Amino acid sequence: MWSRRQFPALAALAVMFVLPRVSAARAADPREFVRDVGDQLVNVINGPGGFAEKRAQLQRIVDRAVDVDGIARFCLGRFWRLATPQQQQDYVALFHQVLLNSIAGHLGEYKGVHYVLGRTTPHDDLTWVSTTISRPNNPDADVEWVISMTGGGPKIEDLVVEGVSLRLTQRSDYASYLQHNGNSVQALIDAMRRILANQKQG
Repeated sequence: MWSRRQFPALAALAVMFVLPRVSAARAADPREFVRDVGDQLVNVINGPGGFAEKRAQLQRIVDRAVDVDGIARFCLGRFWRLATPQQQQDYVALFHQVLLNSIAGHLGEYKGVHYVLGRTTPHDDLTWVSTTISRPNNPDADVEWVISMTGGGPKIEDLVVEGVSLRLTQRSDYASYLQHNGNSVQALIDAMRRILANQKQG
């Protein structure tokens, strides 16, 4: 369900998702929030440790630092209201797993990564924090981190990589899949389960 054209956004997401425990003052500042995320993740990617260890770190951090439930609902769009409560629950749980696997699957490609922090721009109730991500033998990527400060602390709501929104891209892909499968949310859920099963076998 994650298309090839989404790789830059997914890879950038992998680059920045290990979040340290930061002071309340620094966490209240979206720019410092992103700085702390970046510093810790660079240390993890470029440091020792195997895939299983790093994936476990990602599991804890994504659940804490990212509004995954909100992103999942957004990506399903109008079809969220068409789903039964059980389908909504199943879909969100699967979305967590598919997203995590997509992020973790690219960790090894970012050895040697570093970043430069840029401007901070308010957008209504969100703040966009610019970064430039660099890794050896690859072009730099401009990444905007869309941060929400509501709900008691910063949460990552979206990534915009070279002008392309991760969640808008995924929403479009899901809508296309559903339209070609009778607008059946269950068909999407079954497809997500197959993806996860295939990844386990691989």
